[in-house]
Amino acid sequence: MHYRPEFEASLRVCPACNYHDRMTAAERIALLLDDPPSFRELDAEVTAADPLEFQRPSGSYPDRVAKARALTTRNEAVVCGAGSLGGRTVALGVMEFGFIAGSMGGATGEKITRLFEYALRRRLPVVTVTASGGARQDEGLFALMQMARTTAAAARLGEAGLPYVCVMADPTLAGVTASFAAVADVIIGEPGATIRFAGSRVVQGTLRRRAPVEDHTAEWVQQQGMIDLVVARRELRRTVARVIAALAPHPAPAHAPSPPPRPAASPAARV
Repeated sequence: MHYRPEFEASLRVCPACNYHDRMTAAERIALLLDDPPSFRELDAEVTAADPLEFQRPSGSYPDRVAKARALTTRNEAVVCGAGSLGGRTVALGVMEFGFIAGSMGGATGEKITRLFEYALRRRLPVVTVTASGGARQDEGLFALMQMARTTAAAARLGEAGLPYVCVMADPTLAGVTASFAAVADVIIGEPGATIRFAGSRVVQGTLRRRAPVEDHTAEWVQQQGMIDLVVARRELRRTVARVIAALAPHPAPAHAPSPPPRPAASPAARV
């Protein structure tokens, strides 16, 4: 047990065991940027539609989205924008785990794709922070399509020679792990973060065995070669800034050719 103000002052990291507690998108933005108030949010109005008219015993999908909006004050499970990191402007996308477990639906994929396109137009590095349970079941294939869509957008950024850094926070699972998060030039994990495709209960139910406690933590995943670094929260801003400076040592030109026209928005996204 710890005094809460001290816990908050230590960036929600336990001083005794180094447990890294989850953070909101706003807390992440404040952690990473040089000047958090300068953050300019993009596409804040994009939110989920209801393409399947999905119903759960607990209620409709629009009701679930409305509850998530009220809980987080966000329209979707990712916050995208631009701000200063290491003295240069970067495009930043931060997932909000409190919004339906940070799941990726059509609107989430739309915002992430637009972020990469924005960075491509302006020749900016991209930084994402992932914390997600995977694709959003309420949208079915419309959610799964976002895996290919966001990965293709990240690939176009790479073809243009622009750096992309992903910070995998706890947890980064399923459709997000297997798409845009895994194709970054440099992938950083937070200490102890769960990083895997299938969750523990799915693995146990499929293989009928219990996974070891250390299985698929950031440290374990790094040993398997899936991520590049495990970085403590206090060092994240400095580390990400150094990585971007190494990948793109010179600021990009102010005027750059525009990317190809953006494909039509997903039917599962509403603007």
